[in-house]
Amino acid sequence: MLILVVLVLCILFIVLSSTKIKLHPFLALLLAAIGFGVFTGMPLSQVVQSINTGFGNTLGYIGIVIVAGTIIGVFLECSGGAYTLADRILKVIGEKRVPMAMAVIGWFVSIPVFADSGFVILSPLNRALSKRAKISLAAPAIGLSLGLTATHCLVPPTPGPIAAAGILGANLGMVILLGIPVSFLALFFGWLFACKAGSKIEIDPNPELSDSEIAEKMKEAPSPLKATVPIFLPIILIVLKSVSDFPTKPMGEGALKQFLSFIGEPTIALLLGVFISFLLPKKRPDGVCSEQGWVGKALLSAATIILITGAGGAFGKVLQNSGLADTIGTSFSGARIGIWLPFIIAATIKSAQGSSTVALITAASVVSPLLPSLGLDTDTGKALAVLATGAGAMVVSHANDSFFWVVTRMSGMDIKTGYKLQSAGTFILGTSAGLLIWILSLIIS
Repeated sequence: MLILVVLVLCILFIVLSSTKIKLHPFLALLLAAIGFGVFTGMPLSQVVQSINTGFGNTLGYIGIVIVAGTIIGVFLECSGGAYTLADRILKVIGEKRVPMAMAVIGWFVSIPVFADSGFVILSPLNRALSKRAKISLAAPAIGLSLGLTATHCLVPPTPGPIAAAGILGANLGMVILLGIPVSFLALFFGWLFACKAGSKIEIDPNPELSDSEIAEKMKEAPSPLKATVPIFLPIILIVLKSVSDFPTKPMGEGALKQFLSFIGEPTIALLLGVFISFLLPKKRPDGVCSEQGWVGKALLSAATIILITGAGGAFGKVLQNSGLADTIGTSFSGARIGIWLPFIIAATIKSAQGSSTVALITAASVVSPLLPSLGLDTDTGKALAVLATGAGAMVVSHANDSFFWVVTRMSGMDIKTGYKLQSAGTFILGTSAGLLIWILSLIIS
């Protein structure tokens, strides 16, 4: 019980210190990580190592991606490209459907792309659409976040579902076939939540610019087609890498696969997007790429996001190395609750340590020997078990999840608002997916 009590106290500390005494989230997360390790009896050297490893690994994966995505966003904004693109999209979908559009875009993008990267890439478009539609950023931001989360946890080739399918011996094609409709239907409930909850919270998508200033920018802005290139080229390259990595080796194993694997890495793909974004302005201001120019502005904006995201990764790593996941798995391993057991184990691990991928892999490892006793040892049952694990791995995103900080920081949300929207939204999304999988299990198993 000690490890769970300390976990609850650490989460309360993060929330209260960030909201009540206005302690910077970077410091709150690091102090919580140290406190958790010390009070649960971890060796002090392991506490320090976990913090350093978690911080470094998180930034190694997402740091350059955040910087590159922020630079692309600043160039789209300052050149006016984001607003011409948003204006074109609004004419097609209508001004009242921005949250739906972002949710669906996120759902597509996160099938091959990590949710963190997808949110960074699409954040400038999200802000521009919200500004042009004259609506709060809250609902579109959470719609995008939930769309990304739905396929990130349920639809391969995202690594988490692939790993879970491998551990449970599930047919990958069946997981994809069932995961696509389940994730899309669950997103419908997430979208409803985003619209209802987001409509009550006002977040200015771009407080620095007035409507007249945006109109002036659009006069010299690049075309909507040109503005899409730095956003969607990285996504296409990442998708091609995912396809080339399929077990069937559709691109072979030669030079083509190696080339796609290189340019499809998120870091390389986003950097290519950065260089293309340099071509967006019709008239390039002097020093636009300098420390005082648009690039410098982007780096300053990205710095806070990177530090907080890294601190969230450090906290999550301390939780992982404490043996928390094993404790939770052992506690539930004797339960006999069918398809809900993978869901509950994954949800508990996800809520406790933050990483959806770790929750998927750990829960699948715990559930694997229990499949026969749960009645899930058929091909269909194994696929359903993977999906149930993925649904649980959505519940819930909060302070120990690096994605929570990416969403809140890049959307201008404070911590309290993040819990109202991101945490509650992932709870709605995950439990909706769990219910859909349970109903599906009654029909096809």
